[in-house]
Amino acid sequence: MDVHPTKQAESDRHPSEPSSRPPEEVVVLVAIGLVLLCVLWALRKDKAPQGPPVAMGSAQAMPLSPEKIPLTTGKEPIADIFIRAGCPVCHVIPGIPGAEGQVGPKLVLGTTGTQRLNDPAYHGQSRTIHDYVVESVLEPERFIVPGYPGRTMPAWYGSKLSGLALEKIAAYLEQQTDSGPAH
Repeated sequence: MDVHPTKQAESDRHPSEPSSRPPEEVVVLVAIGLVLLCVLWALRKDKAPQGPPVAMGSAQAMPLSPEKIPLTTGKEPIADIFIRAGCPVCHVIPGIPGAEGQVGPKLVLGTTGTQRLNDPAYHGQSRTIHDYVVESVLEPERFIVPGYPGRTMPAWYGSKLSGLALEKIAAYLEQQTDSGPAH
């Protein structure tokens, strides 16, 4: 059995001794390793977020995320504000098309607002019907109208409505009575 002297020398070499491989072969092996590492990095499952989109309309860029994008701007007609916010799904709202929900109370705060503010079970901070409407959207569990289930109105509504939309909703609802829509 004839063994080439170079091959014999390599097999007798201790692992800590430097390799006699040509530098080109080492460079190719390192390059293949780096490419493989890059591919594995790109295919990892726990990808880091690329960063939130940024609103560029202000002096200082403000990060936006889906959680902070409002359902409405408040510039829409009042019916569109209610519909986009999803209020008609659960509430009857005079003057709003399709607002025939039965889960939450009828929203005629011009009739019922004072009763709710004076209800012994009401523990909110509001002193006006307008403020009560705003408070009810921002903190729906603050007061549950008797006869209706608690924890059904999402607590995130307040963060998904613009300030203008919330003001328009409150102004509209404090005008509504059982006798029909007041515009």
